[in-house]
Amino acid sequence: MLTHLQIRDFAIVDAVELELRPGLTVLTGETGAGKSIVVDALQLLAGGRAGAEVVRAGAERAEISGTFDLMRAPRELRRWLDEQSISADTELSIRRVIAVDGRSRAYLNGQVVPVQLLRELGNILIDIHGQHEFQSLTRSSAQRELLDDFGRHDSLVGQVEIAYRVWLGLLNRMLELEGKARDRDARLDLLRYQVRELEALQLAEGELASLNEEHSRLANRNRLAEGAQAALQSLYESEEGSAHAAVSRALQALRALAAVDAKLGEVLPLVDEAAIQIREAAHQLQHYLEKLDIDTARQDQVERRLAAIEELARKHRVNPEELPQRTAQLKAELAELERAESDLTQLRKEQTTALEEYRTLAQQLSACRATAGRALSKEITARMQTLGMAGGRFQVEIAPLASAEPAPHGIDQIEFRVTANPGQPLRPLAKVASGGELSRLSLAVQVSCAARETRCMVFDEVDSGIGGAVAEIVGRELRSLAERGQVLCVTHLPQVASQAHHHLRVAKLTDGKTTRTSLTELTADDRVEELARMLGGVEITVKAREHAREMLKVAAAAVAEPAAPRSKSSQRRS
Repeated sequence: MLTHLQIRDFAIVDAVELELRPGLTVLTGETGAGKSIVVDALQLLAGGRAGAEVVRAGAERAEISGTFDLMRAPRELRRWLDEQSISADTELSIRRVIAVDGRSRAYLNGQVVPVQLLRELGNILIDIHGQHEFQSLTRSSAQRELLDDFGRHDSLVGQVEIAYRVWLGLLNRMLELEGKARDRDARLDLLRYQVRELEALQLAEGELASLNEEHSRLANRNRLAEGAQAALQSLYESEEGSAHAAVSRALQALRALAAVDAKLGEVLPLVDEAAIQIREAAHQLQHYLEKLDIDTARQDQVERRLAAIEELARKHRVNPEELPQRTAQLKAELAELERAESDLTQLRKEQTTALEEYRTLAQQLSACRATAGRALSKEITARMQTLGMAGGRFQVEIAPLASAEPAPHGIDQIEFRVTANPGQPLRPLAKVASGGELSRLSLAVQVSCAARETRCMVFDEVDSGIGGAVAEIVGRELRSLAERGQVLCVTHLPQVASQAHHHLRVAKLTDGKTTRTSLTELTADDRVEELARMLGGVEITVKAREHAREMLKVAAAAVAEPAAPRSKSSQRRS
């Protein structure tokens, strides 16, 4: 439900702020006052197209903000918000900004979103009926959803969708295996050869790093030997004076001096440790040089092993260190392909079973839709007789989908067909209904499907081309619909306006230089004056006021009366 609407610098509106409530809210005013500006603003809030022309002259941008109460949000809306990862507990804030250069930005709870995403949300959140692009009644998907809502098919529709997804998953898996089976024999031969070749290499974990290290050592054996021998000479073996000899002499000298000064005795352990460390280093260098001279043919073995690894890695287009993973991958593919035939046979059986289950459920849904379609056709046709379309007929046509392939919503193509005049053939609703007729048909459908999850419904020019008793019936239907949700209606008929729970008057103000539109919520006395104006024109007479009071009194009395019983088909459904 829309609870708050703010419009700034939009068309001829400089600033309007509205607090909206449940029930029927009507907007009335003089012709040309800008009654449809609120509808246009809601259209933009729901993702409609916008250009620089909507920005008020002299302003830099137009801004429209709306707050929606989510306490009674449709399941579809909750699901959509979860899919988009938009956090919204009790309220959803929508903001649309159109700059003077025509650029547009959209925000949901302060988060920037593409306008296309806003349009998806608008189709769920706001239903605008009239000569606008958001005429959900003309969409095939919306017609199907309305019929399913009318027939209470939610559970069966969900089962059909689940069965469809199970069938589709099995089909995709089966197609994948069939694709592999087409070149199965050739692929099997190649995989077996590649696996044998990789297994023959017997590349152990960590072996490549060890080989590279060993190869580097062997390739630089002479340099390493010369350097290690030179270090050994300097540390221990040099006859001209090694580090060990120098430390030994220093140790002897300090021992003699320590007898004279005991403080030098503290140094003796350090020098002694140095002599030990030098001897240990010399022993390790000697051992290193001895091993460096053993098995000189090892370098050739290492180089051949590394060359074999590199060649196999190039063949498989991987890094050498990735060969063990490549081996495991090919072995897994080989195992899968070897059992593919048995898997494919099993999948075909499962897919056939899933398809049968889907068709059984889809046929049950189709039968339920046929029953609901007859009841809905009868109910809406009856309502048309009282909504200015006497002799008109409404029919829900249910036909098989053009494609034999299963679909997530069943096997039916739903189309609403209508004729507004007696003797004329039924044609698709979108092709024969005028703006006013479409609005009234939308009203009839919404009232008939009143158990549908509520959304903000807007009716623009719903009373176009009608008057008198028909207008009063339209007003009552709107009020009845609003009892279960929120309805906004732009009207120029007092019979409709008198049925409202809330009444807004739209007025155009000008000082000769600038023009702006204002919206005012009317008190009880103000409503009498506004209805009298709508009844009597420019000069408001006493009789017009009396008539207005009588209309409001009759409307209030009708609310107190028990609701008329629904049709037999409706009683059966409830």
